[in-house]
Amino acid sequence: MTETLKKYLALTVMLTLLVFAYAAVHYVLAYAKASQPSSYRSFSVSGQGSATAVPDVAQFSFGVVTQGGIDLAVTQEENTKKANGTIAFLKEQGIEEKDITTKSYGVEPRYQYHSCPEGGGVCPPSDIVGYTVRQQVHVKVRDFGILGGLLSGVVENGANTVSQLSFTVDDQTQAQNEARKEAIEKAIAQLREDNPKHILMARVGTTTKAEEVFKIYEQYTEFNPVQIHTGIKSKAKRLEAKQAILSGKSRIVVCVDRSVGFSGMPYFSI
Repeated sequence: MTETLKKYLALTVMLTLLVFAYAAVHYVLAYAKASQPSSYRSFSVSGQGSATAVPDVAQFSFGVVTQGGIDLAVTQEENTKKANGTIAFLKEQGIEEKDITTKSYGVEPRYQYHSCPEGGGVCPPSDIVGYTVRQQVHVKVRDFGILGGLLSGVVENGANTVSQLSFTVDDQTQAQNEARKEAIEKAIAQLREDNPKHILMARVGTTTKAEEVFKIYEQYTEFNPVQIHTGIKSKAKRLEAKQAILSGKSRIVVCVDRSVGFSGMPYFSI
């Protein structure tokens, strides 16, 4: 099975990130001398980056389902015993405790329903005749050579179901950084080629993320990057950044995803 997995693990994880805030790159018309709205133009493009990474982790889930009678505690104990037995098997095969996590645990009553009287009247209530206990556990496997034995072994040791087998990269940080770097470089290259009145707007969801993204763009000093969001407490600094955009001095702006009017720029919103 190891050789078969190696063939399929030639698949790559393509991480496409849009340039700004891992979201999208929008080019908008920064400023025009004419005061009429018709003199403004806007357009958008996407800068994409991709990185290739070979999966280094397999992951799957197994379920333990136990049906019992009216004594819920007995059914829960039986379910826990089976789940623990399966987990003990995994640990014996070298799976670390940090790679075994419980995804869900639930209890469902089972009912006995009664027919209503033929001549009418009050229908008798349903009765609880037992309980079903379900437990779902997620497992990460770092040694593909033992994967086949694990999938069959968990069933032999108490699991009722095995599902959601997939392969992935455990730590995608490096691949994400590479993709992000490529995407930003493409966007900056296009910014250099575009109309000098166009700007690159990096729109993010939070002020914390804005600070992180701004650090990425700070290196492009030729475009005098600025940021505008409520995290900047100084009203004077926010006004200064706005004026830098309006004057064309700044061609990169990092902002939070909310509408903020810009007088003199009717089609520009942050």
